[in-house]
Amino acid sequence: MIDSNHVPAIELISVNKSYDKHVLKNINLKIPQGHVVGYIGANGAGKSTTVKILVGLITDFEGQVNILGKDFRANTNELKSHIGYVPENAALYEMLTPLEYLQFIGGLYGMDAHVIDERGRRMLAHFGLTDVLNNRMDSFSKGMKQKVLITSALIHDPQIILMDEPLSGLDANAVILIKEVVEALKQAGKTILYCSHIMDVVEKVSDSIVLIRDGEIVANGTIQELRALAQSESLEDIFATLTGREKDKSQASDFISIFKNNGDL
Repeated sequence: MIDSNHVPAIELISVNKSYDKHVLKNINLKIPQGHVVGYIGANGAGKSTTVKILVGLITDFEGQVNILGKDFRANTNELKSHIGYVPENAALYEMLTPLEYLQFIGGLYGMDAHVIDERGRRMLAHFGLTDVLNNRMDSFSKGMKQKVLITSALIHDPQIILMDEPLSGLDANAVILIKEVVEALKQAGKTILYCSHIMDVVEKVSDSIVLIRDGEIVANGTIQELRALAQSESLEDIFATLTGREKDKSQASDFISIFKNNGDL
């Protein structure tokens, strides 16, 4: 296990990524070990692209990524074993049961089958899935699949956890549980990059918050620092100010005025 606290958990140095246009532009980001960082931006801002680079799904980028002090490109297989990834959409092998799926994922990390079974049963029980452990997942709701996906990302006890909209499809009770799990993971010394549109959750779980707009980081600091920078208390207002979304309110008023002009409101 890599356990030196003197190196950042995640470090991106001048990272650029282009398709037909620049998706990431000179991203420089350093995340200390044991920190929870909220990573927020509008759709298309570059959040998911950043995460996919950090899990090795995108390799043709410019710049350098270091994980736990090591070059990710040069040590991909070793470093992936220290990372857990929760994507937004629960793409699972739905013909498997939750326990079968966890055995498959845990096996990829070289875990003992008995450890996977014991740990998996306990984790899924917390999500209220005990009664469906041996049911095929093709009949599961989106939220149930998301719970299995989150479990699979944590089954190998990773040091770094990347969450891309982890609350997608979850009910209110599960959302509360995930917030508590994130806090417990933080207390256990885990590093979490947390991407979400649910800003009140980001504000509550994050040590610091990174705002990204059009592929560029426009702000990076604690919620107190961002409040001072934007001269606003609400994270939603801070986001609007620092990412240039102030016009959204006027656009909403213009939208409603369509009905007013027709005499419907």
